[in-house]
Amino acid sequence: MTLRTLALLAALLASATPAFAKQTIDPARLTETVKTLASDTFEGRAPGTAGEDRTVGYLIARFQALGLDPGGPNGQWVQTVPLLHTRLGTPSVLRFNTPKAAVALEQSRSVYVSTIRPDDVSTIAKAPLIFVGYGVTAPERGWDDFKGVDVKGKVLVFLVNDPDFAAKPGDPAAGKFGDRTMTYYGRWTYKFEEAARRGAIGALIVHETAGAGYGWNVVISPGGENYDIARKPEDVTSLRLQGWIAGDAASALFTAAGLDLAALEVTARNPGFRPVPLPGVTLDASIPVTHERIDSHNVLARIAGTKRAQESVMFGAHWDAYGKGPPDAQGRVYRAGANDDALGIAGLLEIARSIKAGPAPDRSVVFAAWTAEERGLLGSEYYATHPVFPLETTVANLAIDILQTAGAGNDVVLVGKGQDTLEDDMARVAATQGRRITPEGLPERGLFYRADHFSFAKRGVPVLLMMGIAGATDLKQGGVKAGQAWIDAYTGQCYHQACDQWSPDWNLAGAVQDLGLIGQIGDELAHTSGWPRWKDGSEFKAVRDRSETLRR
Repeated sequence: MTLRTLALLAALLASATPAFAKQTIDPARLTETVKTLASDTFEGRAPGTAGEDRTVGYLIARFQALGLDPGGPNGQWVQTVPLLHTRLGTPSVLRFNTPKAAVALEQSRSVYVSTIRPDDVSTIAKAPLIFVGYGVTAPERGWDDFKGVDVKGKVLVFLVNDPDFAAKPGDPAAGKFGDRTMTYYGRWTYKFEEAARRGAIGALIVHETAGAGYGWNVVISPGGENYDIARKPEDVTSLRLQGWIAGDAASALFTAAGLDLAALEVTARNPGFRPVPLPGVTLDASIPVTHERIDSHNVLARIAGTKRAQESVMFGAHWDAYGKGPPDAQGRVYRAGANDDALGIAGLLEIARSIKAGPAPDRSVVFAAWTAEERGLLGSEYYATHPVFPLETTVANLAIDILQTAGAGNDVVLVGKGQDTLEDDMARVAATQGRRITPEGLPERGLFYRADHFSFAKRGVPVLLMMGIAGATDLKQGGVKAGQAWIDAYTGQCYHQACDQWSPDWNLAGAVQDLGLIGQIGDELAHTSGWPRWKDGSEFKAVRDRSETLRR
């Protein structure tokens, strides 16, 4: 560590206010907020519904009661986010035509598809299928799965995750994409984007639980719904249908085409891979679509800075959940997201209360309650393309999305190891709580790319994510085994399901620890003049570096 770095660290510690640490995060307040937002009154908090209206009104009232100012455009509490909302009806036609026979497809069983086009009917007629491996174009890694092959008008079949996810030592792909740590190339969003960039008409990803990071139950949980930011006609995706094909259905399809999917998966782990047409296989689909444009809303509140108000520290959590769906075994129809992410919103409000109760910050502090995170990070993405406060002088985005409810821990889980210097702040503050850093347990799940902070990361804003399902916490009661048991129970049973409800069995001691940690980091940043930085090797460093002169 250089003398200059030591001096900067000393200055940071000397100037950082201890006020936040003295303001206790109150588990009773957290509980009350969650019980309210997860109640049937809020109808599962789906964008564009009465549940949204009630949620937005509730959040504005809470921020007002805390004494915060509006943080939206033109002095408003909200930023309007125009969304396209679609829902597929019952297909009149949905089948693969193979050399042997036509194979009828059952939505949510053999395939799961949706659309983000404003069509009355999603129609595909005898579109050829072509296997594109992992569908990656990454010249900086010496990888191109397409090799110039024209895929316009075709249905692309992808493997999930990165080319090196299942690589063995010595395989050509080994280590090319971070080994087991997923890159953005492994995310389903990238694959659909790449298919659209190349003019494909449809895209299907072969589902595999380990590679996706979740089971088929999570894939089908939106129930045929989809959302996108409302776009100009010339910007609408070419994909008429996009989604997933179950692993067993994919294997059978490739066999019918005279191909071996398992063998092709091995071939796809070689940079020499070329797209492979499925001989004689086409897709026919005719599915009615209801579509509407809705105006949803990000809720934005602000504490104005006293010395450098143009510089902003941002906290964020998403208010939306999955709304109404089919009744579960207990007859519950609202997928209310008590943990995902009503608890995050409750934490956001508690951090706002604590910072407001302390000395006025030098920098502005912005609190964002995002819409449509569950629909593809759309609220935060819209803000990032229409920022109220310049991203170049946004100090950091600190995100809260799912907190563990199993009790106090001896550690805190870090998502996105090696990305930026906020992880060093995380380790320092965690140590004051008697905790250590544990890297996320399953980096192949790509959690760094699956929460609202990512909308800011890819535009160069340093980020930090608190996410309780990123790895097993070493709980004070029961250790890592108990921490893993909590993750298994939550992700296996309640993630995106109706049973994500508040429970009197919740132990919020760990959530309080995590909120205290991220709140203190943000409070320190708001009272200092330093800037977090991306680390060498991060794919986001170059973006931030281009605006360096604006932060001097």
